[in-house]
Amino acid sequence: MKRGTTLFLKVAVILIGIPVLALCIFLVPEIANYAAELYPDITYMKYLVFIELYATAIPFYFALYQAFKLLSYIDKNKAFSELSVRALKNIKYCAITISTLYVLGMPLFYLMGEKDDAPGIIVIGLVMIFASMVIAVFAAVLQKLLKEAIDIKSENDLTV
Repeated sequence: MKRGTTLFLKVAVILIGIPVLALCIFLVPEIANYAAELYPDITYMKYLVFIELYATAIPFYFALYQAFKLLSYIDKNKAFSELSVRALKNIKYCAITISTLYVLGMPLFYLMGEKDDAPGIIVIGLVMIFASMVIAVFAAVLQKLLKEAIDIKSENDLTV
């Protein structure tokens, strides 16, 4: 495979990361301040929102890095290797981590939605949970298929 055939996908991975970085820089502090205004008696609410949203950004960017590495393996004709399986496994674990963090943070979404009378906030949290789980299942299926393809390829290489 020619080098650079996955250039479009690599650019897409980078373009996915840029808006999330902008959200982390500009929107997360506003959400945290808004949560602190809604619940002035809970002084640590602002910090809980910071922890919740920034903690989910870490596995997100790690998963993007793993996707970038996977595309590099494809460029180097190492798509059917243990490195690719490991990258997919890391993506799966990152998606599960993001989903778990949002499940643990659902009380924050509930409190903000209840106080502001906006059930859409709760729906946003649920969408994040289910989207992460869909990505985890998809990565797990790809990981298993790739592992089986590698096993079949190694058996065929031994049979001459």
